[in-house]
Amino acid sequence: MRPLRKRIGLMAVTLLLVTLITGCRGQLTVTVPLTILANNPTAFDDNQIVTHGVVRHFNDPLHYWIEDEHLNRVEVFPHQQIAPFLGDVVEVEGRFQFSPHEGRRLTLARVERDVSSTE
Repeated sequence: MRPLRKRIGLMAVTLLLVTLITGCRGQLTVTVPLTILANNPTAFDDNQIVTHGVVRHFNDPLHYWIEDEHLNRVEVFPHQQIAPFLGDVVEVEGRFQFSPHEGRRLTLARVERDVSSTE
């Protein structure tokens, strides 16, 4: 009886590991400079990315974005999460999306001041 329990336990652990590994496939986060996002946005559409830039905004209509020194931009959502960083260089992580009608957008998962940047 003991060997059967051991085998069932081992099979259950193996099945759990396989499920976890395959469930995470395609969810890797990649670091992408704004220049590349601006020049080839479709390559990163609907991907989890990390990038960095200076937080800027415009009031009418209200929107926030990050930009680099070459003015490559990505709009950032939700606005209330990025607003406290206005004027700061930040590193952001989130789901990147591109649409010809709505442009380049990032829905935040994480934002923090980028202390390593010289921008």
